[in-house]
Amino acid sequence: MDIREIDDLPKNAANYAPLTPLWFLERAAMVHPTRIALVHGCRSYTWLQTYDRCRRLASALCKHSIGAGSIVAVIAPNIPATYEAHFGIPMSGAVINPVNIRLNASTIAFLLGHSQSSIVIVDQEFFTLAQNSLKIMKEKSQGHFNPPLLVVVADENCDPEALRYALGQGAIEYERFLESGDPDFAWKAPQDEWQSISLGYTSGTTASPKGVVLHHRGAYLMSLSNPFVWGMDEGVVYLWTLPMFHCNGGCFTWALAALCGTNICLRQVTAKGVYLAIVKHGVTHFCAAPVVLNTIVNAPSEDTILPLPHIVHVMTAGSAPPPALLLAMSRKGFRVLHTYGLSETYGPSTICARKPEWDSLLPETQARLNARQGVRSITLERLDVINTKTGEPVPADGKTIGEIVMRGNVVMKGYLKNTKANEEAFANGWFHSEDLGVKHQDGYIEIKDRSKDIIISGGENVSSVEVENSLYFHPAVLEASVVARADEQWGESPCAFVTLKPEVNKSDEQRLAEDIMMFCKSRRPAYWVPKSVVFGPLPKTATGKIQKHVLRAKAKQLGPVKLSKL
Repeated sequence: MDIREIDDLPKNAANYAPLTPLWFLERAAMVHPTRIALVHGCRSYTWLQTYDRCRRLASALCKHSIGAGSIVAVIAPNIPATYEAHFGIPMSGAVINPVNIRLNASTIAFLLGHSQSSIVIVDQEFFTLAQNSLKIMKEKSQGHFNPPLLVVVADENCDPEALRYALGQGAIEYERFLESGDPDFAWKAPQDEWQSISLGYTSGTTASPKGVVLHHRGAYLMSLSNPFVWGMDEGVVYLWTLPMFHCNGGCFTWALAALCGTNICLRQVTAKGVYLAIVKHGVTHFCAAPVVLNTIVNAPSEDTILPLPHIVHVMTAGSAPPPALLLAMSRKGFRVLHTYGLSETYGPSTICARKPEWDSLLPETQARLNARQGVRSITLERLDVINTKTGEPVPADGKTIGEIVMRGNVVMKGYLKNTKANEEAFANGWFHSEDLGVKHQDGYIEIKDRSKDIIISGGENVSSVEVENSLYFHPAVLEASVVARADEQWGESPCAFVTLKPEVNKSDEQRLAEDIMMFCKSRRPAYWVPKSVVFGPLPKTATGKIQKHVLRAKAKQLGPVKLSKL
């Protein structure tokens, strides 16, 4: 079909350039050359210094024949080198592969092998992890192993012995690697904005995670969308609590350069570290999963500095935050924005846009409204909840459950070398999230469960998320997760796994379990109330998400809830 236009004016070098977030760094160095860009302990770099270092990195990579079609892996926490890699690697034409530092050696071996990473930049603390991963790769290679070049990042905050060991094993020290590069390196922007900028792997529970490929266009759009919907101003002070390896830090790696802000690196995330950074550096914004927020609100008094010196803005995503948690954060002076997204959508692609009329509502009501996943972000073209059988949109009644689907420029290119997974993910012109939710009358969506986590009790659907939300309001509950357990009477019933707060007397677990069940019964329909409660620490993935598949296995081992003979 021919598209009619009013003119025949073509694109040219003056009026069209492929979108890429890399230009943000060049601009920040020009506009604010002396403004502090990165802070890590006693070290800091200005935006001009950061630009020079990123160009050196790109140049050094090119000298090692790294360019278009190459992948460079980064195994490091939130340190300056990880931030620099998000610019320096794509400036060379290559693709950055930020690796989750909490993964084990066998999983990292799979990622490095699947991605065929040519160079691995690794923090000294994780050098043995990288080394063990390469050993596994070599053992499986059957004599055809070509090891990647190892570049080790030194950190004065760590044991120097780890660095000496890495250098003794032939690794190149990162600063020496940068010195081999040209600070005036004439890097080139991508010729096509569809060109890949990042490869990140899902944190799934399978042995073979999927490689999510993202392009420059989507990274550019999300880097501008996030600050806009969050109301971030130029010159913000941003604390790196969200791992940069997770969705490229939700694209805030590139966004902070657009804002000419200041990045405060936090090597290890603790409640005490967060409060100290707020006071010492004037932190205005940070992102964190609900599990981190839970740590902040339940921190002992000696680890907190309250009241806060100013309002601190927090973006949370990763799992549905319980309303009780949002309420507790608000009472401590944090203003929380709830977003939702996936690795496949460049991070936060929906936002629970706050409305002024909510301010007059009770705090508990506001928390419940803010706990919803919300509406599409400005760079996501379509968002809907569809019937899993017919593919038609579900009614906006807040009750009918369907699958959350998305479409637009901030959806991934696809999964690397995985045709079958791409066909399933993009079926019928939508990206399928596999998250189940509802659509409210105001158009806001709300997650009710993952498709595999829904509980069917007596033929009725039970949302494990809703039951968990109720549990979090109980004063003794620190963390909670709910899964299905076989039930002789109802087929399935909710089984709650609960971690109690440290100060709770745990001597009578039976009484605590009964109290929790009665508490839920006062808030939820009877068939939603857990028929069994198990106490103890909750298993988590490398990104801090609760491993429900492990809990399902434990529930299966418990056997079915017996039919009462009364």
